[in-house]
Amino acid sequence: MIRPTAPAARAKIVDVNDRRELIGGIEKRDIRIVDYDAAWPRRFAEERARIAAALGATARRIDHIGSTSVPGLAAKPIIDIDLSVPDVEDEATYLDALLAVGYRLRVREPGHRMVRTPHHDVHVHICTLGSEWERRHLLFRDWLRLDAADRTAYEQLKRKLAQRDWADMNAYAEEKGPLITEITRRAQEWAQNCGWTPV
Repeated sequence: MIRPTAPAARAKIVDVNDRRELIGGIEKRDIRIVDYDAAWPRRFAEERARIAAALGATARRIDHIGSTSVPGLAAKPIIDIDLSVPDVEDEATYLDALLAVGYRLRVREPGHRMVRTPHHDVHVHICTLGSEWERRHLLFRDWLRLDAADRTAYEQLKRKLAQRDWADMNAYAEEKGPLITEITRRAQEWAQNCGWTPV
């Protein structure tokens, strides 16, 4: 169940089941899937440099994740970045510095924060270095880069779902959940067999 934390429901929404706080409330946005763009890695590199300059040694890892990090995969034109810090719950060590260079806080939940650019074209997911959140997203990326069948299945599902009208982007993400679970299971088996670790 999702309920507003204040009379102005659009200001902040908290999911009382998973303690996810959406700063700005639920947003209705069109889901647009586009062909892979060779400019996406360059856009990531620009944001990586901005984050590194803002945080210095606090930024232990800055990785390109999500569909735009997988060559050849169609995606929403949003650059997803994983930023690993010593302790994501210690916001004082990173959040003000990120806000100062133009990012805006969107998600706050246990083990994860997300800030984004004003134009919503870059999402920076912040987690603790070595956490399961970090491992899961880096593994999913590496597996999709490797496995053409799962890459194709994932793209086909995204294109199909993009044709529907969605209340907000979170609902779209949840609908991808069953396939993501299947792909993650295969990725985990591969990781165990080959000794994969994040690099």
